[in-house]
Amino acid sequence: MSERLLTIENLDTGYDGVAVVRELSLHVDAGEVVALLGPNGAGKTTTLMTVSGMGQILAGSVTIMGRPVPRLRQAHRVARWGVIHVPENRGLLFQLTVRENLQLAKTRGNVDIDRALDFFPALGPLISRRAGLLSGGEQQMLALARSIVAEPKLMMVDEMSLGLAPVIYEELMPVVRRIADETGAGVLLVEQHVDLALEVSDRGYVLNHGDLVMQGLASDLLADRALLDASYLGVESLEE
Repeated sequence: MSERLLTIENLDTGYDGVAVVRELSLHVDAGEVVALLGPNGAGKTTTLMTVSGMGQILAGSVTIMGRPVPRLRQAHRVARWGVIHVPENRGLLFQLTVRENLQLAKTRGNVDIDRALDFFPALGPLISRRAGLLSGGEQQMLALARSIVAEPKLMMVDEMSLGLAPVIYEELMPVVRRIADETGAGVLLVEQHVDLALEVSDRGYVLNHGDLVMQGLASDLLADRALLDASYLGVESLEE
């Protein structure tokens, strides 16, 4: 049985004491990709922020490899547990080179840049270029490559396709699957492109207005596309 990396149980989380996500339960195991789907404003990014230790746990619990995430914001502690969060804005240091961004991603031990370049060979010729001069697709590659260098146990990727041309994110999405398969990391993937996300995922959860409205094997969710589409319109559509 795979190691349980992330367990969320009956989670209420939000901002300033107001719940944006309510009674959410989900889990991520080692070596699997789990898609967290839903329309804008459903609470997906809020969920990732809370797992990272940057959100507010109002009720329920978040447990990472047996350790409860503190209710008070303590992202630095969570990061030390091997949790890597790739945010929508990619979190790069634009004035530094590709190499320097990769080197800073490793907090201890030797930096295996070659390992990251094995996943993203297109970054090789750009190794001395400043991150701010990269294209959007190249920046997203670098953001993911930094995660690989950090050797995560749990990796969370928020809207990887944001601002990218379809041909770029269609190439990047299978790399997420490869990261999970080859490193054993668990991946929680937030993504608007439902089909692509589910094609590389093992399981999926769908949020709507902060509530969990669907969950199941990725293959089952893909097979019931009408129901999946309805989930974006609200619970009432699912019950008709």
